Amino acid sequence: MAHVEDIDAEIAPANKERVRQFWAALYARDSEAIASFFAPDAEYTDVPSPPDDVAHGPDQVVARLRLGLERISGYEHELRLMAAEGDTVVTEHAETWHWHTGEVVTLPFVSVQQLRDGSIVRWWDYWTCRRS
Repeated sequence: MAHVEDIDAEIAPANKERVRQFWAALYARDSEAIASFFAPDAEYTDVPSPPDDVAHGPDQVVARLRLGLERISGYEHELRLMAAEGDTVVTEHAETWHWHTGEVVTLPFVSVQQLRDGSIVRWWDYWTCRRS
């Protein structure tokens, strides 16, 4: 019988790689690819937003992302740290958003994503705002 540590040693690196692939699709702004990472029952929210402000399923997740990202002229992603344990991947990262009017904002994040069979089922973003 396999030990929990042995199973985690196999699952955690695969989930970590899956989340890396997700970040690449997100920063390429590839909506179709982004949707493919989410399970039909997935949840996504920004924790600082109201508790009932949760996107459910791939279509709502993509729609929510478009709301914020379509208004910016460009953005960079700085991946600082990723840790995985079993089906949970935690990413510390920052996004720097640029608007066509010249404003620039850096958003430091900690993202917690839980996966099931390689699909994201829960994504909660914890962030603050810092002007550049």
